Amino acid sequence: MSGQPGGAIIIGASAGALEALSAILPTLPADCRFPIFVVVHLPPNKRSVLADIFDRKCRLRAIEAEDKEPVEPGTIYFAPPDYHLLLEGRSHISLSSEEEVFFSRPSIDVAFESAADAWGKQLTAIVLTGANHDGAHGLQVVAQLGGAAIVQDPLTAYATAMPEAAIRACPDAKVMSLSQIATYLQKILT
Repeated sequence: MSGQPGGAIIIGASAGALEALSAILPTLPADCRFPIFVVVHLPPNKRSVLADIFDRKCRLRAIEAEDKEPVEPGTIYFAPPDYHLLLEGRSHISLSSEEEVFFSRPSIDVAFESAADAWGKQLTAIVLTGANHDGAHGLQVVAQLGGAAIVQDPLTAYATAMPEAAIRACPDAKVMSLSQIATYLQKILT
């Protein structure tokens, strides 16, 4: 491989995120060729343990993203509390403390838009459970740039507002259960 991953996956979640991500991330193959970016709404004043939890649960390395960190295939990058996660092309992560979007930093919209600019048609973006509208606009941008747009079926979500908003903004998105999302990702990653 030339150092530039062929594609990328980005996932946004809020209320109910731990359970939803636990149904997807541990199923991903150890030889995954894509970087995976995960943005979860987190309290700004507490350390996140998500990367630690998923590093133990997954076959892939899971870490909290750091500013200017190189992007490596087969790594799960969690956005840290109180920072937007952005991509500098396909090569590096950038963290920003710019204003909140939908009362959130990290913002799913900001990360999705940045990833869409970097990966275009080679991006798969997934909106999971959540209690606000963050991610809907970003998913729309991903779809407009030719990327795959996936939304957790609201009937299976802990909080329905985020997947419902994403479906309204991106009516052509694939709507799937968590197990269907896991199966879909396994197929594109092998």
